[in-house]
Amino acid sequence: MTAAAMSPDDLARACADAMWKEDSASSGLGMEILDMKAGRATLTMTVKPHMVNGHGITHGGFVFLLADSTFAFACNSRNERAVAAHCNISFIRPGKLGDRLIATATEISRSGRSGIYDIRVTVDGVAVAEMRGHSRTIGGTWIPADDTDSSK
Repeated sequence: MTAAAMSPDDLARACADAMWKEDSASSGLGMEILDMKAGRATLTMTVKPHMVNGHGITHGGFVFLLADSTFAFACNSRNERAVAAHCNISFIRPGKLGDRLIATATEISRSGRSGIYDIRVTVDGVAVAEMRGHSRTIGGTWIPADDTDSSK
């Protein structure tokens, strides 16, 4: 099925499936996609022993990785290849070994080649971190727009 024939949410899921096949970082860290919609993504990751720092809490880099991957799936959900241009994260409370982190990215705005997304990382519904990501489209698609489109 071509992108033009899909609903926005079906297109978002198809883009996520195509992107996931090329994303060794997210899958290699044990992330899972929980939900995909146009301009929105939810991913999860369980904190493993190698993700805990010397303070006995989740290393902030792993929290950022989950937030960044979730941001990536949200900003690529409209079948325009996009990358992060800038991200800012605030850590609110620490995660710990065994926590199931859940990150949800929500599109705030898209204009031209730029987008802004808010990403919240939670454990049991309690915020662990808040991130704002700015995206930039780079050309190309995940799903052909029609039967003659071979861009990727």
